[in-house]
Amino acid sequence: MTAPQSVRAPAGPPRQSVWQGQAPVVAVVALGGALGATARYALSLHWPTPPGGFPWATFWTNVVGCAVIGVFMVVITDVWAAHRLVRPFFGTGVLGGFTTFSTYAVDIQKLVDHGRPATGLAYLAATLFAALTAVWLASTAARRVLKWRQP
Repeated sequence: MTAPQSVRAPAGPPRQSVWQGQAPVVAVVALGGALGATARYALSLHWPTPPGGFPWATFWTNVVGCAVIGVFMVVITDVWAAHRLVRPFFGTGVLGGFTTFSTYAVDIQKLVDHGRPATGLAYLAATLFAALTAVWLASTAARRVLKWRQP
């Protein structure tokens, strides 16, 4: 009689540590988002919108945030080999939390609720146009400055 032999399952691919996977990305996005949203909230406290008034704080937050996104993307794609967590932290987290297109939608609804649908429509169009223009101008300017500075 022979002793039973143990049967092993074939070895699969090595398991990735949770710290090499998505956990750090989620953590830095959350941290960056908290920082960006806090900065946006502070700005809204210092520059409040009166009922039915044009929401300038949200407008400029989105425009400036989009311009920074344009410069940031040029820097991390054309110039700097950033750590893998820089883009999720700053781009998705900080700037995603700072720019506030959900508040933009709420602001439009508030303008309509206060009997200012034309202002709401103007705000909708102006924000979209200004934000897209800001990201394009900022990325174009950043590329030109970086090209000019190269030897």
